[in-house]
Amino acid sequence: MSDTGSSGGDRDPGRAGRPKRTDARRNEKTLLDAAATVFVTSGVDAPVRDIAAEAGVGVGTFYRHFPTRADLIIAVYRHQVEACAEAGPALLESRATPHEALREWIGLFVDFLVTKHGLAGVLQSDSTGFETLHSYFLDRLVPVCAELLAAAAASGEIRTDVEAYALMRGVGNLCIGADSDPRYDARRLVGLLVTGLRQPH
Repeated sequence: MSDTGSSGGDRDPGRAGRPKRTDARRNEKTLLDAAATVFVTSGVDAPVRDIAAEAGVGVGTFYRHFPTRADLIIAVYRHQVEACAEAGPALLESRATPHEALREWIGLFVDFLVTKHGLAGVLQSDSTGFETLHSYFLDRLVPVCAELLAAAAASGEIRTDVEAYALMRGVGNLCIGADSDPRYDARRLVGLLVTGLRQPH
């Protein structure tokens, strides 16, 4: 399964179609979680059998959901974006302060960035498909970051002159190379950046 093109890259992010049965949706989510886990340890070219084994399903089930590697890569990318997007409001509701929610969400965002470089590299083989997914990534995550920043600023915890896109771009730049240099600790540097957002007293 060596197809690494982005033959579904221009699909609607919601992947509209006939509703799937509950067990089929569950299987797909399990496969996506498993693929994301395997990609972190073995890269995006990991054997299908490893992903199926991680998910606890047969290879046939895998291929029914993802006929090509491109289908899988695109689905994993979207799955991780959605998980990150949904985490923002949940953290604001459950954490003691907006700044704590922001810090934890940025940590999840860093995890996403560090693990997605392999995905992005493959998707760039078709620049049109990659640009579509990159736009989807920004459309989903920038508003979430903006909501967290606004809440933390309104509570007086952080300065008010930080824009969501600029912060995410800065975090992204700090994550470059984190997956290839064991001496480089992107998470620590991003933590210092988030601490620096604190409102001076």
